[in-house]
Amino acid sequence: MATEVISQAETTVPASITPGELAERLAIRADSPIEQDQHVDQKSPVEQQKPVDQEKPAEQVSSVEPEKSAEEAKSVEQDKTKVRRVIDEEGGSTTATEYPHYLPVWDHGEKYPPWEPFTHTEHGKDADLSFKDLLVDGSKLQHLTPTTGSEVTGVQLSKLSNAGKDQLALLVAQRKVVAFRDQDLADLPIQEALDFGAYFGRHHIHPTSGAPEGYPEIHLVYRNGGAGEFESFLANRNSSVAWHSDVTYEEQPPGTTFLIILDTPEVGGDTAFVNHVEAYNRLSPALKERLHGLTAVHSGFEQAEFSKSHGGVVRREPVKNSHPLVRTHPATGEKALFVNGGCE
Repeated sequence: MATEVISQAETTVPASITPGELAERLAIRADSPIEQDQHVDQKSPVEQQKPVDQEKPAEQVSSVEPEKSAEEAKSVEQDKTKVRRVIDEEGGSTTATEYPHYLPVWDHGEKYPPWEPFTHTEHGKDADLSFKDLLVDGSKLQHLTPTTGSEVTGVQLSKLSNAGKDQLALLVAQRKVVAFRDQDLADLPIQEALDFGAYFGRHHIHPTSGAPEGYPEIHLVYRNGGAGEFESFLANRNSSVAWHSDVTYEEQPPGTTFLIILDTPEVGGDTAFVNHVEAYNRLSPALKERLHGLTAVHSGFEQAEFSKSHGGVVRREPVKNSHPLVRTHPATGEKALFVNGGCE
């Protein structure tokens, strides 16, 4: 069984996740720049209403419509009472012995109103460049590659002051992915862990994923190794490699992600990262110029339809939004590509 817990602080940009091979560590995701989008289309497509056949008697038309409404009402009522719990599916016992309270639940009765814009504060923008409140005495910062990824030891994130959190936001913006070993966030009450993450931005609630019961702000990635699970994943693929940034279809996508790995396989399941700043920097001047001013449409409709077709939940009606192909991070001033092959 493998479980990953993701808490995403909404800002205006997607983010990366931590390497899967380091168990019970926390990663902060911010692999793309932040820039407020101006091109928004948040309306769900509406089917064109079919005209009433005037040749049919009026009673024939009215007799069909109430029946359809009754079926819809019955479906809605069934959804309200349907709750899927992994712990029940596993017969009341689980291999997740240390963190069973993190096992996912899908409540079909949970429905949320349309997303509303909010004002985001970028805490890394004015942080102390010396990182003195983050990299305290006894800590160590080690870069994993020249441009991307670092590992920090000797720091307990839950104990950081606000100044330390600001410096954390800046370090993540600079290094894109930062891993911290031996953290206690998974052992704290879930609400305390969420309170820590809320400093960096409003929590994002995923519309289709499972979450610990009562805490929809947490996005769980759960695999129990059941028969056919991996085969189903590979059904239309020739590789298990999948590149994506989460929920970029939102008007203000998540910008910082805390990912805690609770349980991983002994081998495999590694997570790789792409630095979109470095990708932009390696483009030719002519191609950079060509991309500026262009936008791409990011859609959540496919994800919602996939969830529905597999008996899953859709807590909020799907949306699609247009974002610039090149975005600028306010804390670093770096430009980066903002493209996503699959919104998850």
